[in-house]
Amino acid sequence: MIIARLTATELRRLAAGTLPKLAILALVVIPSLYSGLYLFANEDPYGRLDQVPAALVVRDRGATTTDPDTGTTQQVDYGRQVADRLAGGRGGFRWVRTTQAEAEAGVRDDRYDAALIIGPSFSQDLVSSAQYRPKQASLTLVTNDANNYLSTTIANTIADDVRDAIAAEVGTDAAGLFLQGFGSIHTNLAQGVQGADRLVAGAGELATGTQELVGGTGRLAAGAAETSRGAAELADGLDTLRADTRTLPDATRRLAAGAAKVAAGDDEIERVATEVEAAAARAATEAQAAARAAQEGAQRVEERRGTDQGQDLDAAYDALESARAAVQHELSVLQDEGYLTPEQVQALTDPVPRLQGELAAAEAALHTATTDLRALDIGAREVAQGDAALADATPRLAQGIASAAAGAGQLSSGTAQVAQGADELADSSFTLYDGTKELASGVTELRDGLQSGLARIPDLDQQTERDTARTIGDPVRVADDQLARAGSYGAGLAPFFMSLATWIGGYVLFLLVRPLSQRALAAGAPAWRTALGGWLPAVVLGAAQVVLMTALVAFALDIRPVYGAYTVLLLLLASAAFIAILQALNVWFGAVGEFLGLVLMLVQLVTAGGTFPWQTIPEPLLSVHRLLPMSYTVDGLRQTLYGGDLASAAGDAAVLAGVLVLGLVATTWAAYRRRTWTPNRLQPELVL
Repeated sequence: MIIARLTATELRRLAAGTLPKLAILALVVIPSLYSGLYLFANEDPYGRLDQVPAALVVRDRGATTTDPDTGTTQQVDYGRQVADRLAGGRGGFRWVRTTQAEAEAGVRDDRYDAALIIGPSFSQDLVSSAQYRPKQASLTLVTNDANNYLSTTIANTIADDVRDAIAAEVGTDAAGLFLQGFGSIHTNLAQGVQGADRLVAGAGELATGTQELVGGTGRLAAGAAETSRGAAELADGLDTLRADTRTLPDATRRLAAGAAKVAAGDDEIERVATEVEAAAARAATEAQAAARAAQEGAQRVEERRGTDQGQDLDAAYDALESARAAVQHELSVLQDEGYLTPEQVQALTDPVPRLQGELAAAEAALHTATTDLRALDIGAREVAQGDAALADATPRLAQGIASAAAGAGQLSSGTAQVAQGADELADSSFTLYDGTKELASGVTELRDGLQSGLARIPDLDQQTERDTARTIGDPVRVADDQLARAGSYGAGLAPFFMSLATWIGGYVLFLLVRPLSQRALAAGAPAWRTALGGWLPAVVLGAAQVVLMTALVAFALDIRPVYGAYTVLLLLLASAAFIAILQALNVWFGAVGEFLGLVLMLVQLVTAGGTFPWQTIPEPLLSVHRLLPMSYTVDGLRQTLYGGDLASAAGDAAVLAGVLVLGLVATTWAAYRRRTWTPNRLQPELVL
């Protein structure tokens, strides 16, 4: 009850009069003004970048690309695309097309915050990789930090975005060409696999043929050996023939002379044969006549002997002798006349038919011999002529035999070499056979490898090819999965500036509010009551500051907290903790304590981590970050404003509660000590 009375008394004191009331109103409004104005000014600066002038210089001459499949050409102008992209509102700044000299001068004299220059070879450099003459394209960004450092940072970000967009587009085109090349490779490799299949079949046939070649070369080697032996025998025979035919020219000349003589003798023989044939004909005629006469005489003798054997014996013998003589005479050569006995007559007459036959045969034989002699004469003449030709040709024959003998020697040597080569060929054919087997194995491996490679090379349809090229050109898409979303740049700064405004609000309160009731100190009231009695009036005003500030931020600036009640409670707790610290400083140090409160605000301004992540704070300020309460206020408000982790916010609230208790304890201890008045308290050295 005493604490409530002390609080009410202090508030009535502050509100006594119009100006004090206005002063209290001003103190309540200050945090709202500070946070509201700052957050309003920074609500969405990136959304208003189109008010920032920037120069754009396009000098690109474009380039020509060729489709590798169809051979068609296409004109590209990436510089114009960049310009259209920036002018279309995706470039942030308000881009103004101008010349390079004007752009550089404008950045220098602050007419432009930045300038982007696209060089004349920009497109040509971008397509150079497709022509296997790669050259990195470049954009020239002209900035001037003297104009505004953040403008430079933003311009760099915009240039990076442009570069990424162009890189994605060019990368997509390049990937498309790359995938088209894969399609061509797949088609050609498929043909290669078919060729490899035929090659495998051919290698198998080659191996089979080589195996047959091995057998053939073996037979060839054997035949070559036999040929070599035959050639050697031929050479030996020709050598013998050459030796034997050395006298052939003389012999043929003698043969020709003899043949001429034979031809002459044949003429003589033909003449004699003609005469013999005529004589034989006459002899045959005469012999036939003699035979007939002898037969007749014999008949007569026989008749005589049969009629008068005794008386006429001598006459018969005489007649027979006469007949024999007559026969002998008829034969003209050998018989004389005389008497013959019947046996003698028979003996004489019996040979006559035989002789007639023999004479006839002799005549026929003689005729034949005469014919043969005529043929012999003709042949002898031809032989004589041939022998003469032979005699003329025999020297050439001997020379040819000698040449043949020499050639046979060379043939023998050559066939020996052929035989040796055939043996080597037979040996090589085995090596060739082994090689063809290895070739067949290697070709099979090649075919299998090509088939395996073909299976790994993509064969894409046009739609899949386009989608794949687009993914390769822009492979990463950042998914905006925000667990807690601020919504705007101003909302992102709200935790920091609301915390800072709360500290400022607590600080200015003690410009009017007394940290301790002097009446309570003089009355000897308990120190804790005195401390709470000085703390509560400021807390009441601080609560009003928090409620007004939260309402302004939520409804005027449209920064709606996800957890509104927790946000207000956390700010009330932070305000109470800040007021407790500022009260303790004022109680302990007086006017110096007020200054220390200002210094502490400045320290927390840089250590709270309200703009950049607190991990980027260098030492030793990083250690201070963990000790000062505003750091936990900023972190807790981020959780409640954006819908973050309430457990983390509860931890921050616990730290603030501890700071609150610590501040009140310090103030209570100071109140206990201040019950004794000292000269320094009665007459302070410094009054603010």
